[in-house]
Amino acid sequence: MTPSLLADPECARPARADQPAGETEPQDRAATGSANPATPLRAERRAFSDIDAATWNELAFLNPYATPFSTWAFHRAWWDAYGANAHDQTVVVVDPSAADPEKPVGIVPLMDRHVVEPSDEATHTMLRHADHLPLTPVAPTACAVYFGASYHADYATLLAHPNDMPRAAAALVDALARDAVAPTPNPDDTTHLDPWGAVDMRRLRQADPATDALATAFGTRGIGEGWTLNVEREDVCPVIRIPDGADFDGLLATLDKKERHEIRRKVRRAEAAGALELVESIDPIADLDAFIDLHQARWGDSGLFPATPGGDQSRRFIRRLFELFGEAATTPGHPTLHLAFLTVAGKRIAAEIHFETAGSVMYYNAGVDPEARELSPGVVLLERLVRRAIERGKCRVDLLRGDEPYKYEWGGVDEPVQRILVRRGARAAA
Repeated sequence: MTPSLLADPECARPARADQPAGETEPQDRAATGSANPATPLRAERRAFSDIDAATWNELAFLNPYATPFSTWAFHRAWWDAYGANAHDQTVVVVDPSAADPEKPVGIVPLMDRHVVEPSDEATHTMLRHADHLPLTPVAPTACAVYFGASYHADYATLLAHPNDMPRAAAALVDALARDAVAPTPNPDDTTHLDPWGAVDMRRLRQADPATDALATAFGTRGIGEGWTLNVEREDVCPVIRIPDGADFDGLLATLDKKERHEIRRKVRRAEAAGALELVESIDPIADLDAFIDLHQARWGDSGLFPATPGGDQSRRFIRRLFELFGEAATTPGHPTLHLAFLTVAGKRIAAEIHFETAGSVMYYNAGVDPEARELSPGVVLLERLVRRAIERGKCRVDLLRGDEPYKYEWGGVDEPVQRILVRRGARAAA
């Protein structure tokens, strides 16, 4: 089976019923990687705006560990909202021996910025990670290379077929060694003319072959270059796994008795207050203000949408996400983005945003009405979302980054997220 963004590695769709045992798909480039697997690949910078959505997504779909955060729509939305916070360092990987040596066989979404920019105070820009997992620090003034959109993505990876990962990673590392990636070669821009001091690649799933490929490539080249390499656990993404064929009661049966009791008790209490529904918005762009109001009611100035420059960027980002994912919804194999409201007796008391792939629901953001706290809107919202995931045949509900206690009340199992940090001597010393 050719991997795609809709076939999660943890619950990929079975082989076609008409495909005899042992028979594989045709051995074309899409199924096996680049045409000349022994040829070294070359990495070069190419502006994000010069790569069309179809080319980007074709390569993303080849990697079974890519997620909605790897799509062109997600990155386009991020650059549209947060382009002032970073410099585009998108890298394409090409095969010089191919019939079309300019056609990408891989993409590495990258950006560069100083670890701390002067504008960060106004926009509250920070790269969040688990508080209890201390990470190796990098000097605030260092020019750092990050995955593109990694400030707001929960996962990141290389966009390429797994068979091409080792050579794509080696080509990227070679480009970094030659300073072909960062600084931005623009004589009119004097803010990022220092060579990179650190490569800080976050959000890598531990099981993703791109993680090992990058760590190996940096480790092999770094010795000769005098680089320091750290591979660290950055965070965890708790995942609710739905047993094969289980209904909602079957999933609850996998939880501790105390947790089952608490979930059922809180849902019954909410149901006693009136008809309880999770209503999916049919016009999410029109309903975004209602979502933002609920989010701000819960989080206030510590949330995503305060009346600040950073809040304005967040509003633009979430709007662009729905616009662009809406446009892509008719593309075969493309994940979808959803907004839904939890209502009690017709009143909205909570809202959530999630992505869907063939196998997963990915719970991205939520807001609740504090005045409805006695109805446990957060618990009930997730209960309804889990039910919806089961009804739609999903095998997992990914609660994304963070180890908040509520995720484990649902039996969430940690999936580690890794950081690969490469430092260049004094340029990145903390």
